[in-house]
Amino acid sequence: MNVNNFNYTQIKKRKMKKNMGTIDKAIRILVAVAIAVLFFLKVITGTLGIVLVVLAVVFVLTSLISFCPLYLPFGINTDQKK
Repeated sequence: MNVNNFNYTQIKKRKMKKNMGTIDKAIRILVAVAIAVLFFLKVITGTLGIVLVVLAVVFVLTSLISFCPLYLPFGINTDQKK
């Protein structure tokens, strides 16, 4: 079996389906903005600040692609479109 073909078929089988609804995405964006504001105003600093900024970036990225990998094992789907 060719390694390239294996990777391609695995990617085709694992197509990401949207599992985040509009409200879920909006809440994540608002939380990310709040974390960014608090960080740049130096309300949250140090290690906690860095961890929260990384979390905010993850929130924004997952909101943009409408997919949260953490929802998969729990079977959560906040997208109303079926």
